[in-house]
Amino acid sequence: MMEERRARIVEMLKNERTIRVNALVEEFGVSIETIRRDLEFLEERDLLKRVYGGAIRKGAFSDEPAYDLREVKNLEAKRAIAVEAAALISDGDTVFFDIGTTCLEVARLLADRPGITIITNSFMIATELVGSRCRVFVLGGELRTGELSLSGFLASASIGYFNADKAVIGAGGITLERGVTDYHAEEAAVRRLMIEHAKYNIVVADSSKFDVVAMNSVCTLKEIGILVTDSQIPKEIRHGLRKAAVPTITVEV
Repeated sequence: MMEERRARIVEMLKNERTIRVNALVEEFGVSIETIRRDLEFLEERDLLKRVYGGAIRKGAFSDEPAYDLREVKNLEAKRAIAVEAAALISDGDTVFFDIGTTCLEVARLLADRPGITIITNSFMIATELVGSRCRVFVLGGELRTGELSLSGFLASASIGYFNADKAVIGAGGITLERGVTDYHAEEAAVRRLMIEHAKYNIVVADSSKFDVVAMNSVCTLKEIGILVTDSQIPKEIRHGLRKAAVPTITVEV
């Protein structure tokens, strides 16, 4: 039974990338102490890396989940988050839009809003807004397949020509200690510049992004204008966000 459970945990990480202790306790019907011993055993054999509240698969600091998997994961939460984030954008605003599945859901809600200018490094977002009422600027740079994102020195230089009212920023991971992080170095640089050139930033991240640290830093918790997330974030994270005075909207899912 113990061996089967540990093998199943390793198998789960192949698909989920990150797992939480509480979820494993519920899945297997064992105690928290048992799961912690399992994770310690598997970490000693270099099969995973323990993090606060759970574990991630080895190499995950730079190992970004495939876009097609992220696109459907937690879709209900992402759409609920998008509704709240879109409500923070006023008609007539100029808005930087980061890449990512949740950012795309926000952009879709702005298509019929008047006078909004979108500046983005996402071909997916630009394509989604073809024929909309939005004015759209696409940043230059190297195109990355899968994400259909643009990054590199051309994208970074292009941002310098713009100033925006707001920036909608996604996240590869968020922790209380490291803030917002991302997997792709050049895209993280674009995110940082968007934050710098906007009066205010809106970070959109569903609960699966918490307790995850990606390789590249984007911003600290103190630099977040407002965080929009869902009600499935761990209680410890919710308490930590309050303690750090991070303005947060939590949607029920």
